[in-house]
Amino acid sequence: MRVTFLGTGSAMPTGERYQTGLFVEEDGRSVLLDCGSGVLHRLQQSGIGYENVSTVLLTHHHLDHVSDLLPLLKARWLSGEEHLEVVGPDGTKALLDDLLDVHDYLQGRVDLQVREVGPHEFTVGGFDVEGFETRHSMPCLAYRFGDEFTFSADSEAFEGLANFADGSEVLVHDCSFPDEVDVANHPTPSQLGEALGESGADIGKVFLTHLYPHTEGKHEEMLESIEREYDGDVSFAEDLRTVEL
Repeated sequence: MRVTFLGTGSAMPTGERYQTGLFVEEDGRSVLLDCGSGVLHRLQQSGIGYENVSTVLLTHHHLDHVSDLLPLLKARWLSGEEHLEVVGPDGTKALLDDLLDVHDYLQGRVDLQVREVGPHEFTVGGFDVEGFETRHSMPCLAYRFGDEFTFSADSEAFEGLANFADGSEVLVHDCSFPDEVDVANHPTPSQLGEALGESGADIGKVFLTHLYPHTEGKHEEMLESIEREYDGDVSFAEDLRTVEL
């Protein structure tokens, strides 16, 4: 399995970090996880290309996770691609219907299939995936791809989510702010370290993502904060980095 980080930033993107997007591929199967602003450009920069994205799996519907959805649909239409599947939590069909009501000239341009999933097992893009409800400001799902890869989506850190990732080769986890920021719906490093440490989950490597500009220049102290509670392998995700699992 290969996981490519397309966007590791947040609702306040920087020049180095676009909004959320990850591309998962293995043996001819592939799925795009979230599609925030800038992901369409990163698909081209990475060499993956929007022509090769026929399935999108959404964690939730905040703008920094869905804002390139219609640009992706339009780019696929203009490049001659005929199909796009969008899968996500409750409300995904209403989201697409509303977007296409506003941009009605895109209706019918591709064969658009929309499917809603929840905190259970399902198949998408040829992968067997399990959903898990996170703790965020709107309904949001974490996703696990077998024993290889788990994506926390947006969430506070808590033992249940760490346990959901138990046995994963890689966990990509939200770590939006440094410790001095008082925040809900996202974790600080000390909160994440505590949740991972107390869970006792066996995780090969943790990558930190969904990084706000507040984290710039603070990576070393953030890692130190996590290490006080958790002795696992932790590092920061970067846009356009590919991880082989």
